[in-house]
Amino acid sequence: MSPERKCSLLNFCQGKQSQPVLGMEHRPLLGGSGAHAKFPSWTLFLAVCAVGIGGTFQYGYNVSIINAPTQHIHRFLNETWTSRYHKELSPDLLTFLWSVIASVFSLGGLCGAFIGGSMAIRLGRKGALLMNNIVAILASILMGISFPTGLFELLIVGRFLIGINSGIGICVQPLYIGEVAPKHLRGGMAMGTSIFLTGGILTGQIIGLREFLGGETYWPLLLSSSCFPAFAQLLFLPWFPESPRYLLIDRGDELSCAKALKRFHGSSEYGKEMEDIQRERSALDGEEPKKPWQLFSDRGVRWQLITVIVMTMGQQLSGINAIYFYATYIFEQAGISAEKIPYVTLGTGACECLTALTCGLLIDYVGRRYLIIGGYLLMTLWSIVLTFSLTYQDLYSWVPYVSMASIFAFILSFGLGPGGITNTLTAELFVQSSRPAAYMIGGTISWISFFTIGMLFPFIVNGLKHYCFLVFLLECSLVAAFVFLVIPETKNKSFLEIKKEFHKLNFGRNTKKNETDLSERRQLYDELKNKNLCNFTAVTKLQ
Repeated sequence: MSPERKCSLLNFCQGKQSQPVLGMEHRPLLGGSGAHAKFPSWTLFLAVCAVGIGGTFQYGYNVSIINAPTQHIHRFLNETWTSRYHKELSPDLLTFLWSVIASVFSLGGLCGAFIGGSMAIRLGRKGALLMNNIVAILASILMGISFPTGLFELLIVGRFLIGINSGIGICVQPLYIGEVAPKHLRGGMAMGTSIFLTGGILTGQIIGLREFLGGETYWPLLLSSSCFPAFAQLLFLPWFPESPRYLLIDRGDELSCAKALKRFHGSSEYGKEMEDIQRERSALDGEEPKKPWQLFSDRGVRWQLITVIVMTMGQQLSGINAIYFYATYIFEQAGISAEKIPYVTLGTGACECLTALTCGLLIDYVGRRYLIIGGYLLMTLWSIVLTFSLTYQDLYSWVPYVSMASIFAFILSFGLGPGGITNTLTAELFVQSSRPAAYMIGGTISWISFFTIGMLFPFIVNGLKHYCFLVFLLECSLVAAFVFLVIPETKNKSFLEIKKEFHKLNFGRNTKKNETDLSERRQLYDELKNKNLCNFTAVTKLQ
């Protein structure tokens, strides 16, 4: 080992790491004033787009497109059953088959969440996303040929496979984006997950209109159109590097990591990102990637894990599904004809897209805590307004318009808070060895909550009617209180700094004293080590 390397290593052990250059300015490739508003390179921006189109875009798109052909699929099931068994399909069995087709997507997503983290570790973040597209293409083929072959079973299998694809994508895409993003842009770039998700929902709503592929003739093409985002990712993603953190920390490939960082951040500005990754690698000290069950027994990530579980469940159980359930009824009460309601529903998708973009611009300025607490409190407010407006819907002619405005306001509040920041926090609260397992746990909780609310929501609505928003009001208030009391601000902090913020919560009040003792012991050890090294050098010279 060279003397310079020894000196650098000793300085690092003594806590004298060289500081990154602070005056570096980023090239003004994307609009905005100040370094915080700009990407270091177009490569970084385009890489986010390449992972997004085959990641969360697929999830949003496939959640959305199944709504348009509902009646056509019902007719297909009836005709297939009659031709196969020479008797009509009973209404109960028809409802059951349709429920299977709709809900098997969630089951597939749950399976995808289970395997997504393991794929990201074994194949790499980029490799897992590329391999995931094969599942999407196979699912598209099966759903496309279900109608001409008269096999509705292929439709069920296809929906299950596209659910697996969505589960893997929603797990791996935030991993990649969170790891390639520079610290000062990590929040905005991580919002790419929500931007592509809401973009997928809006695209699915548009393509599902009867003027496009939502008609009776073209619905098999609508369901099989999921292959186009998959082909797009297979075409574009191979041109971009693997996650630099994965290359250095998981693979130990320093050369490939440096090359990737140079492409993402530029030859003159990649040094501080490399230094940050090396610090995290030294802190992990060769620690292997953890399994999900290991996180539950690791006291060092206890409150991070509780945060992910609470935030993920809070996102799914916040009442956003109730909003979409009541949207059609409220639009009808406002005097909008049934034929025009699908076009008005596009407004809800556009609202989600708008708020995701707005949140992406604000998150690195305002901070995570303010946005997510504000989002939940606003949702609490609109839940109160909706409860009153739905109660007095028939008394005054203007009340339905208040309900309609509240729906859009609730969606805007959801997008500014829990809709976008939940995935961002999951990426930030864990270091490299724990992050894939955390996403597997978060994804599993999300899909179970999604499936549970889908099964229980009709009963909640039937039992409580519009008073169901009181349940969501309570849930939103509790999550806002949890965020206020537990979660520190993570803006402009490295993964190691965030880990240190949670250290006191995880280990109690004696943390500072223990850390001081450990630091003193380490300093004493380093001094003895340096003294012995000097003595050894002197003896060698005398000999």
